[in-house]
Amino acid sequence: MARHVFLTGSPGVGKTTLIQKASDVLKSSGVPVDGFYTEEVRQGGRRIGFDVVTLSGTRGPLSRVGLQPPPGKRECRVGQYVVDLTSFEQLVLPVLRNANSNSGPEQRVCIIDEIGKMELFSQPFIQAVRQTLSVPGTIILGTIPVPKGKPLALVEEIRNRNDVKVLFILWSPYCIIKDQRKFSSCGSQSTLTESGWRQKLL
Repeated sequence: MARHVFLTGSPGVGKTTLIQKASDVLKSSGVPVDGFYTEEVRQGGRRIGFDVVTLSGTRGPLSRVGLQPPPGKRECRVGQYVVDLTSFEQLVLPVLRNANSNSGPEQRVCIIDEIGKMELFSQPFIQAVRQTLSVPGTIILGTIPVPKGKPLALVEEIRNRNDVKVLFILWSPYCIIKDQRKFSSCGSQSTLTESGWRQKLL
């Protein structure tokens, strides 16, 4: 039976928006929620990178155009963006460790937005995600990219887990295709209302 929920879809269709909305709904329902999401950074109307934002409000760079890696460190690049691994790990790893320490009977939700090429440069992050997937009582609500080019090992691993449900966002932050094989059919769409999020996840 599926325990974790991952959203996927083309860039810009509203995965992060939906993650944030779901997080607000869960919090208002009294469900313990922690985690992080990614947010684009713009300057003069031009996107110059991405930030990591934790649900506690801490923010730091994930990637920037033209960023120089520290001396002696390899450059981790996705297109024009250079990943700031140190910043990413300092923000995200403590959040995941906290989720992994859940030993009580109460269920909690861990937001992971997203598990993509930039984030997967970090081996500690990969290990922490795998551990979080296996922690009893912790439910992951996360996002993963649509398959494109060379498969991402952890993403494919997540897709193939029996305890994971992958939902495809077609075009709207609130319109989801439940079966990825039918995402070309408008008749396959279903809307998750605010009251439905708690039922869907818990």
